[in-house]
Amino acid sequence: MAKEKPTYEELLNLVSQLQKRVELLEKEFLQLKKENIELSKKNIKLSKENIELKERLSKYENPKNSRNSSVPPSKDENRPFKTKSLREQTGKKPGGQKGHKGKTLEMVNEPDHIEDHIPEYCQCCGEDISNLPYEFVEKRQVIDIPEIKPKVTEHRIYKKTCNCGHTTESSFPHEVNASVSYGSNIESLIGYFHTRQYVPFKRMQEIFCDIFQLTVSEGGIHYLLNKLVEKAYPAYEMIKSKLQKSKAKFIGTDETGTKMNGEKQWVWTWQNDEATFITISDNRGEKTITDTFKDGFPGSVLVHDCWKSHFNTPALSHQLCMAHLLRELQYFEERYDHKWSRVFKLLLILAIHLKNRLTLNDYYYSNTHRNLLEKRLDRLLDYNIDPTYKELVSFQKRMKKYRDYIFTFLYHPKVPPDNNGSERAIRNIKVKQKISGQFKSPTGAFNFAVLRSITDTALKNGQNILKALKIIANLQGTD
Repeated sequence: MAKEKPTYEELLNLVSQLQKRVELLEKEFLQLKKENIELSKKNIKLSKENIELKERLSKYENPKNSRNSSVPPSKDENRPFKTKSLREQTGKKPGGQKGHKGKTLEMVNEPDHIEDHIPEYCQCCGEDISNLPYEFVEKRQVIDIPEIKPKVTEHRIYKKTCNCGHTTESSFPHEVNASVSYGSNIESLIGYFHTRQYVPFKRMQEIFCDIFQLTVSEGGIHYLLNKLVEKAYPAYEMIKSKLQKSKAKFIGTDETGTKMNGEKQWVWTWQNDEATFITISDNRGEKTITDTFKDGFPGSVLVHDCWKSHFNTPALSHQLCMAHLLRELQYFEERYDHKWSRVFKLLLILAIHLKNRLTLNDYYYSNTHRNLLEKRLDRLLDYNIDPTYKELVSFQKRMKKYRDYIFTFLYHPKVPPDNNGSERAIRNIKVKQKISGQFKSPTGAFNFAVLRSITDTALKNGQNILKALKIIANLQGTD
């Protein structure tokens, strides 16, 4: 039996039901689509959070510290026991190498004192042999320091009356300007203890009392130090002028934080292989540079880290510190294990090795090895690094910005690849702080800066520091 066809009303009703169902499905679809968009947004947000959390976690798993960055050891969270060296192993045993020139304690040709030990009785029978002739057998020498006692010199002046009736009176030497005063040896020793050995005033008192049998108050030490600095100031200014006028050489510069009565201050240094100039300022920016070296260093290459203020200093050119860059790359290598950082690190090491092989002519003419390094550097700077390696990308951008200052040392024979000289000069401030504590006044900070500049410059020129300070102490002051 044939199935009956639906009526018009039934078809109309079915269409109406289907239409409602379609509308319902459309609503459900729109709702699901909306939910999907929301979920996609949440997923993107969670992905970003996941990347950020991974980065934060990696900082704890592979943190920056004194082994792989410029972070000072005092800021290390877990204080690594051993600083990781950037040098490759040589395979040599520690200690003195075979064939090296040794040093031993040797006798002097003319001793200050001789003691003859001549036998007076026979060790066999006990007979007196003091009057018998004797012959030399052997000699030995003992080097010692005699007991140190202060020497007091009394200065007296007199007067005479001439036949013409005029009375002439003698005068005291310029350094004898009080009824009782300390001499230049004590003055120079105080400067030496303060800026070379970083001895606090209290312990300096003990040294003078225990070793020299001399009582000097802390106020007396401060007064003598001020006198010495006053005499040393012209030499301090000469060092500054010498660095400013330096030509065809380099100037290294660095800065570090210090404390003065609990407030943050900045110690700055400018130095080369002949002189060191140190100053202390409350400013880490360009103001200190312009106040100290207004005209910059037009005849020298300025070697420094990536601190922005240094790039604003007028100079013949600039050189980034390779040691800083290698430490940064060491950190990236530990954190990301990315090929780019390893290759960049190797490139810098090769450049340093090339520096040691360059002849004088190589600096003024084209060099195949140097040209190859320049090309490899450009390729590394053009390489597309995955944006997820944020710090690595930031480092690459910085290197692009200062690209012209990476291999400057390969074009100037006197320019070193690193700024280690400046770091050594500035490190003395940290040593002083650890031994003697913070500066108590601007005068104390200034005194240290002046005398430390003098002592460091004397060291670089092979001079005896104490003798150099003695020469200054013997100069005429304003007292």
